[in-house]
Amino acid sequence: MMNPHLRINKLTKRFAETVVLSDFTLDVGRGEVVSLIGPSGSGKSTLLRCISQIEHADSGFVMLDGELLGLTMSNGRLKAAGREKVRNQRAEVGMVFQNFELFPHMTVLQNIIEAPVHVRKISLFSAQEQARNLLDRVGLENKEHSYPAELSGGQKQRVAIARALAMQPKVILFDEPTSALDPELVGEVLSVIKGLSNSGITLVVATHEISFAREISDTVAFLDGGILIEHGPPEIVINNPSNPRTQEFLSRILPI
Repeated sequence: MMNPHLRINKLTKRFAETVVLSDFTLDVGRGEVVSLIGPSGSGKSTLLRCISQIEHADSGFVMLDGELLGLTMSNGRLKAAGREKVRNQRAEVGMVFQNFELFPHMTVLQNIIEAPVHVRKISLFSAQEQARNLLDRVGLENKEHSYPAELSGGQKQRVAIARALAMQPKVILFDEPTSALDPELVGEVLSVIKGLSNSGITLVVATHEISFAREISDTVAFLDGGILIEHGPPEIVINNPSNPRTQEFLSRILPI
């Protein structure tokens, strides 16, 4: 890919002696939907946390629109970027977590406008107007005055998606967005993500929902042991994988 929207290049991450990501490389085009699949502990969440700069890779780099994330080049060497630059870059990468990460003492509306007002410096009126539009978009237009404790898991995750969208990021990362939900609530969250997949926003989704990944993805990437084993269109990686490890993984979780 000549000019990828998101470039992940030889990313390696260790925790103590454990290698969680190993030389991971992947290009993502603008507006592309990439699903990360693989067993628990395969490195999917760590990859997303490195892209979002929550974690810092031990080697390799991530670029968004040609700009290094969390790093600068000095005298031909990469070094950590300053706090302000990292803070500004994080605003361009939305993150939706497994466990919602909403502020419990804030209403739904307050949760959504917090970052746009204090990070993007959007006026309170504009932030509130945008938040209400986003709540309507995710089907929660009557919940702006509710607190997280008053919401179902599916509603909390839809608020988290609206909060990520409120920053108008260039890319949104989803870290197992349905793993903390009761089975009957999974569909309402997947429906919102499916809508986003048709909106032109670049999405990277770590998920165990293989059928969903097959439906929404332009690219599916299978990870195991922190290594990118296989990637390509879902009709190849999911329907007709070439790597024996991918075949084994999918045979265990897909219906015969």
